[in-house]
Amino acid sequence: MTILQDLIHQIDDPALRERILKETDKLIKQKKFGLVFEEHLPECTPLYDTPIRVGAIVSLKTGYVKDIYTVLKIDGEEVLCDQRETHEQKIFQLDDLVAIAQFGQPIYPTLKPIDYVKNAPDSNLWHTLIEADNYHALQLLEYLYAGKVDCIYIDPPYNTGAKDWKYNNDYVDSSDAYRHSKWLSFMEKRLKIVRKLLKPDGIIAIAIDKNEVAHLMCLLEAPGMFSEYDMTLVTVVHNPRGNITTNFAETNEYVIYITPKGIRSLSRTLYDNENPRKLRRWGHYSLRIERKSMFYPIYVKNGQVIGIGDQPEDDFHPTGRNVQCADDVVEIWPIDQDGVERRWNYSHEKIREQFDRIVVLPKEDGLDLFLASELSPPKTVWISPELDAGGIYGNSLVEKIVGEKFPYPKSLYTVVRSIEPVLRERKDALIIDFFAGSGTTLHAVNLINKSDDGHRRCIMVTNNECSEEEAKLLAAKGHKPGEPEWEERGICRSITWPRTKFSIAGQRDDGYLLDGEYLGTQFAEKTKNRVCFQIAFSTYEQFDTLSKKKQLVAMLGKDKIPQSIVKADSRFLIPDNSKYNTAVLLDVSAANEFLESLVGCDHIHYIYIITQNAMQFKSIKKNVQDRLGDYIVTEYEKWPMSLGFSANAIFFKLDFLDKDAVYLGRQFKELLPVLWLKGGAVGEYPGFIEEDMKYMMILPENKMAILLDEVYYSEFDMELEKHPEIKTVFIITDSESAYREMTRTYDDKDCYQLYRDYLDNFRINIGR
Repeated sequence: MTILQDLIHQIDDPALRERILKETDKLIKQKKFGLVFEEHLPECTPLYDTPIRVGAIVSLKTGYVKDIYTVLKIDGEEVLCDQRETHEQKIFQLDDLVAIAQFGQPIYPTLKPIDYVKNAPDSNLWHTLIEADNYHALQLLEYLYAGKVDCIYIDPPYNTGAKDWKYNNDYVDSSDAYRHSKWLSFMEKRLKIVRKLLKPDGIIAIAIDKNEVAHLMCLLEAPGMFSEYDMTLVTVVHNPRGNITTNFAETNEYVIYITPKGIRSLSRTLYDNENPRKLRRWGHYSLRIERKSMFYPIYVKNGQVIGIGDQPEDDFHPTGRNVQCADDVVEIWPIDQDGVERRWNYSHEKIREQFDRIVVLPKEDGLDLFLASELSPPKTVWISPELDAGGIYGNSLVEKIVGEKFPYPKSLYTVVRSIEPVLRERKDALIIDFFAGSGTTLHAVNLINKSDDGHRRCIMVTNNECSEEEAKLLAAKGHKPGEPEWEERGICRSITWPRTKFSIAGQRDDGYLLDGEYLGTQFAEKTKNRVCFQIAFSTYEQFDTLSKKKQLVAMLGKDKIPQSIVKADSRFLIPDNSKYNTAVLLDVSAANEFLESLVGCDHIHYIYIITQNAMQFKSIKKNVQDRLGDYIVTEYEKWPMSLGFSANAIFFKLDFLDKDAVYLGRQFKELLPVLWLKGGAVGEYPGFIEEDMKYMMILPENKMAILLDEVYYSEFDMELEKHPEIKTVFIITDSESAYREMTRTYDDKDCYQLYRDYLDNFRINIGR
C-alpha cells in the first residue's frame, strides 16, 4: 500500500492525485494488521565514496535518502538536479550531495582494507569485520559463503520507538504509524538471503524483545521463509533489576532459535549444575590402599560411560589415568594429575545407579569423570548473574575495553550462551553476525575458541552510523556524513573495531592493559582451604535447648545448615546433604568425635567452633586441616583479559567500483579481498599488489591461486604442481569448455570460473 502511495505522489495532475489518495486512505483505515504487512519502498543506500557524475542518482547528505534527485548538469561546484517525484529543478553544492544506490540498481562491490590486528602469527585464523549496509554485505556474502555457514547470530534493532534504527536515512520512532511494517520489510529482505547462507544443519539465533517478537515469529513462519524449520523461544533475564513501566518491572528479552526440523542441533550442557563434583575422591581417606574395593576401571566410548571393570590385584598398577583399549574404548582409573592412585566415591553397586549422572569431560591430561545432576539441553529460561546487560560483562565491559560508553550492549555471556551449544561440536565453524553492534559476537567466538582450542571463524557486519545525539553535535560543528570527522564517530570506527582489536591484543593502542577476568566455557579444578570460624561470644551451655540451637543455625543463614538435623542433644551439626557446606561444633568436649565424623565429608567447606578459648580454637582448627586437607572445587576457568586471544582480525569497508573505469589488470587488485574471503580467509590478507599485474597469482600462504590470462595455463598448472597445499583456484575465462578442461585434474581443489568482464561476477543489488 505504501508503495502505491509513493507512486501516486508522482502523478502530475494535482486533482487526480488528491482523489486517489483519499480513496487509498479509506482502504488503509479498514485494513487490519496481521500476517500481512505493508510493503515499503526498499531502502536506498548512500555511497559516500562514489564520484558524482551527470545522470547519477543523488540525495542530500543531511536529508532523507528517499528524497532523491537526478543530476542534470555539473558546473564546477554547482550541480543542477531534477527532483524525481516533482521534477522540480534545484541547484546544490557538490559537497552537499551523495550518490545513492537504489533497490534493483546494480552495483559492483569491493572491500577496502582499513586496519588489522595480529595476535596469532602462527595461526591461519582470521576473523573479519565489514563496515557496510548489511543488505549489500549479505548479497556479497551469499556469493562467498552460500550453504557454508554453521551459525548466524543477530541482534537486530528492537524497534522500540526510541529512534534506535533508520529506514531510508529517517529515524523510525513511536509516532510512525507504519513502524512495524517498515521493520518487517527491512527484516524480510535480509532473512531471505540468510536462508541461502546456512548449511543444511545450520542454525539461526535472533535476539529480540517484546516490541517485535510476535511479528517476527509470524514472519519467520511464513511460506518461503523458515516454515519448515523448528522454532524455539528462549527467555533471557538480562535486567534483573527490571525496567520500570506503568504496571511492571520488565526483566527479560528473548532469543528465537531456528533449527532444522527434527534434528538435535544443540549440544547437551551442564548449565543446571554450576559445580559438578569430581567422581574421583580427594583429600583424606581417598587413597587406593585405604579402600581397595573402590579402585577399578570405568569404561568410556565416544564420550559415554559404557561399563565398569573389576577390582584388580594389589600388585597391578595402571599405566595412567586413561588407558586406550580396543574399539575406541578408554579405561579411566581414579588416578590424579600427580599419578597418585586414589579411589572412586562409589562402590561397584552404587556406581551403576549413577551412570546417568556421570559426565565425561576432556582435561589437559586426558579424560576425567564428573557427577552432574543431568546432562540436558539448554532450558528455555535463562537466569544467571553474568547475563546482566548492565553488569560487569555488559556495558561495563565495553567501556573497560574501548574507553567509552555504548548504550545497551549484550552481556558477553548472553551471546556465549546463545551460540556455544551450537558450536561446541563444530570447532571449525563459520559464524556470521550482520547486526554486529558493539562486536559482542566475535568477542564471544574468541572466548569459546580459547576455552577448547577451537578454530571457529567469525564475520561481522555493521554500518558506521552515528547516534542521533552524536550526529547533532557533529552537525553543530559543521560536519557532514561521509567526512572523516563524522566517520570517526560512527559505531564501526569508534566501538566495533576498537573492541575487536583491543580484546584480541589484550590492550588498547595506547598500551593500557585491559583489567579484569574472563569466564571460560570449560570447567577447571581449584584447590581451596577449608575455613574455620570461632564463635567466642557464647558457650555450649548457653545453647541448652532445642530452640536456642535452632536460633543459632538460623543466625548462620538458611543455606548453611538445615533445621531438620538440629536435635535437643546435638553436640555438633554435620549435614549429610551436599547442598549444605557448613558444619558446627557446639561442644568442644566432643571435638574428637566431631573430627572423626567429618572424615569423608568433602562437601563441608566451612566450620564454626563455639569456644571462648583461642588456643583451643587454634588446636581444633589445625586438626581439621590435618585430617581433611584442602578441598577441590570445579568451576568455570578464568584468565586475565590482558592476555587477549590467540586470533587475528581484519577490518574492511565495503566500497563500490565504477564499472566503466575498471578493466582487467588495472583494478583487479580491488577484488583480491573478495577472492581471499572466498578462499576461506586463510593466512594473512595478501595486501596490495603492483599496478602491472602478472598473468597469475600463486599464493601458497593463502592456499589459493588465480589465473588472470588463460594463455598462460601451462605455466600456471606447473606452479600448482609445486604447491599441493593450494585448495582454491580462480580462473578467468569466458569459455566454459576451456574452464572445464583446465580444471579437470583439480578434483582436490575448489575451483571457480571468473568471466573477463569480471565485475559482473560480483554484481549485487539486482532486486531479487
